[in-house]
Amino acid sequence: MTRFALLATLVAFATPTFAADEISKEDDCAYQADVVGAIQTARMDRVRESKLAEAIAATEPAWPEQYNNAITILGGPIYQLKRRDLKGIDLSAQWKEACLSRE
Repeated sequence: MTRFALLATLVAFATPTFAADEISKEDDCAYQADVVGAIQTARMDRVRESKLAEAIAATEPAWPEQYNNAITILGGPIYQLKRRDLKGIDLSAQWKEACLSRE
């Protein structure tokens, strides 16, 4: 799978997961983007995929706890990307844009 095909697949997952009364779409997308950014940072820092959730938890992220479930789901596809390919992109911004553009 090419780098761009994998990125397109990842962005396709960017669907709002908020509960109508609990969190706004904007906040939900921002939290999702923060998770994606944390995974990308861990990948760039050479954190092993098997230690990903633990390493991110150690940073005491600001998102609600339920967003931690996305770490293992999104970690695999992001870890399939080469670090050199991740260096030049901002997955967090791309994720947030894609998430906000969905109905």
